[in-house]
Amino acid sequence: MPSSGTLIKTNIVDAVAKANGFTRKKSIETVEILLEPIKSTLESGNDVMISGFGKFRVKNKKKGRGRNPATGKDIVLAPRKVITFKWSEKLKEKLNTKPITKAKKRRVKSKKNRFPECD
Repeated sequence: MPSSGTLIKTNIVDAVAKANGFTRKKSIETVEILLEPIKSTLESGNDVMISGFGKFRVKNKKKGRGRNPATGKDIVLAPRKVITFKWSEKLKEKLNTKPITKAKKRRVKSKKNRFPECD
């Protein structure tokens, strides 16, 4: 896996080969087998949810106005489909691990004591 930058399909193939002792050809085939149902599901307009990772959703965009960056001319963008990604709570927690500071602990305590009759 790359230490920095963008993860590309080749990196995934290499990781599969290393983890399983597969040949490069077998690793490419394995990655393609994994990606094919994801691609076909999205092409059919359905969502893909991978537990612990996130959800890929197909959304329909209406026609809209845009601007050609090269010429600056206004253009009309045709209706189209786009894929959005929403990460899972587990992934969110892994990416946002921060130590709790003393100031945050005080804020949490003060919020708990704000309405003692609700405890």
